[in-house]
Amino acid sequence: MRVTLGQLASGTDTSANLARMDTVAAAASVAGSRLVVFPEYATYEKSRVDSSFVAVAQPLDGSVVQALAGIARRHGVTVVAGMVETSDERNRAYNTIVALDDGGELVAAYRKIHLFDSRGFHESGHIKPAPDVAPVTFTQDGTVFGLLTCYDLRFPGVAQSLRDAGAQVVLAPSSWVPGAGKGDQWDLLTRARALDNGVIVVAVSQAEPVSIGRSVVAGPLGEVIGRCGAGEDLLTVDLPLDAVRDARSQFPLQAQRRV
Repeated sequence: MRVTLGQLASGTDTSANLARMDTVAAAASVAGSRLVVFPEYATYEKSRVDSSFVAVAQPLDGSVVQALAGIARRHGVTVVAGMVETSDERNRAYNTIVALDDGGELVAAYRKIHLFDSRGFHESGHIKPAPDVAPVTFTQDGTVFGLLTCYDLRFPGVAQSLRDAGAQVVLAPSSWVPGAGKGDQWDLLTRARALDNGVIVVAVSQAEPVSIGRSVVAGPLGEVIGRCGAGEDLLTVDLPLDAVRDARSQFPLQAQRRV
């Protein structure tokens, strides 16, 4: 399956972000992609999560998701993107990844489980963690995709739960904050989650300066299949789904796991 990674430098103008996503989706369609993946907070992003995220939050049937559905329908691709979703708390929203198929139907919505309360950041001050930690997957052209977000990569159980739920590909929309050693950690974690579980990891990060860019596709033996640069970038790859089957045959980790 051919997929496109849309590495954005999203800002606080939601309309401008959506317009950029529409352009990327058009290019993905021309390239023959069936799926286009955008970063965490693709529709609204700034260097710190603050009360403005709550102010722009919308329900899953709001205008932002409707706009994403329109992009998916217009270009005949499945769209996966991060948005800010309203929650039942007045002062906190959800950090949500939505997947809309090529007919514009919402086929999955994943609320971030692990919030980035590290290195001076306090995402949970304005974002509510998912109340349900069950794995979220959807199926595209017979392939099962699982969803997680950014900081979740540091918690191996999330990717493992997706593998146990049948995922062959794990999509990881992210906004990987810069800092000492963070690029190396991103490279290690994306490849490790692929290798741990015999899956392909498609990790799409926000670009510099808010994030580090370096979106990556890691194969089921931990190999790098493709990578973006640091700035806004576009990467189209053919996912080697046969390699997932082969890796699991060589290393039947799920059947052998005792802990």
